[in-house]
Amino acid sequence: MMFSLQRYLDELAPLVNVDCGTFQRDGIEVIAALMAEKYEQMTGWHIKRVDCGEAGVGLEIRNQPTDPHIDVMMIGHMDTVFPKGTAAERPMHVEEGFAYGPGVSDMKSGLLNIVYALRALPHAERDALSICICMNPDEEVGSIHSSDWLASVARDARYVLVAEAARADGGLVKARKGMARYKIAISGRAAHAGNEPEKGRSAITELAHWLVTLDSMKDLEAGTSINAGVIEGGTGANIVAAHASALVDIRFWDNTAYDALDQAIQARASHPYTPDVTIELVREAYKPAMVPTPETEHLMDLVEAAAFDEGVPIHWKAVGGGSDANNTAAIGIPSLDGFGPVGANFHSDDEYLQLDSVEPRIRLLTRVLSRLAEQKNR
Repeated sequence: MMFSLQRYLDELAPLVNVDCGTFQRDGIEVIAALMAEKYEQMTGWHIKRVDCGEAGVGLEIRNQPTDPHIDVMMIGHMDTVFPKGTAAERPMHVEEGFAYGPGVSDMKSGLLNIVYALRALPHAERDALSICICMNPDEEVGSIHSSDWLASVARDARYVLVAEAARADGGLVKARKGMARYKIAISGRAAHAGNEPEKGRSAITELAHWLVTLDSMKDLEAGTSINAGVIEGGTGANIVAAHASALVDIRFWDNTAYDALDQAIQARASHPYTPDVTIELVREAYKPAMVPTPETEHLMDLVEAAAFDEGVPIHWKAVGGGSDANNTAAIGIPSLDGFGPVGANFHSDDEYLQLDSVEPRIRLLTRVLSRLAEQKNR
């Protein structure tokens, strides 16, 4: 079947024009139903709904559901970062070779590209492979409710391909930084700042010590960044603050270095700077760094050969943002990312999808699957 960009856009718009931020369960359900219908129409696919707790439903779709081995697992997420009302405020629109809208490239187009690649894959090659597609509802908050499920599936897989968007310069992703997010909640003791300040224990002062300490732990040359992105505390200038909190984001290339950093942060929580305050430290999200292995490099060679076959120029990137490929790579499964179309400005009102990249990236993914089938049949 010849590729029709208009048909593709007609299928993409209903996926973009739905409020489906993480934990917006009704919107996630709409996306899951739309995606399940596409696989039902292709026939030959077993669709399993997976309960991901408060995040909503996930989908696990297989062509050989009784096979204990998976030749290739493909992953995409159904959630976005946008609040309710965004889809109505700025629905998908096309302008001068680009599509715009919430989640248009992060990552509704990636989900759709998987469908198009499987539609294009000859049935004999599809049947030669045990294929699994997983779609989760909470990647944007670190897959906190779906990571165990994804890992349990990935352990049976030979390779993992993640269909997040290709980088703005067309790059595929071979490596991603690890990430961890902490919430630091400090409880002190309130007092009148004028009359009895000595009776108070300032949670804000304690938090200030923490922020300075955390900043001193970063190592930008090694790629370890620490950012306190949100801080809260206090109720008035004349009141010693009883409560303060911070959300802290850490990114890193070296998993061993991060483990040491985590131990230092945990130890610090047991020894406050300020007497008589208590600290609650919670690691809310974690993804280990995605680092290529020799097996990953073998998969990269296969992808490069497929790109040569299709005349699609590619190159490899190491990027700071995390994805579900971080978790699958961490359990030893060769994982690559960026198999969606080219896009950029994720998580912003300016997010875009580059339309002339859609068809080539579908051909690339289809050819990768074809080469995996050829490899298996040798």
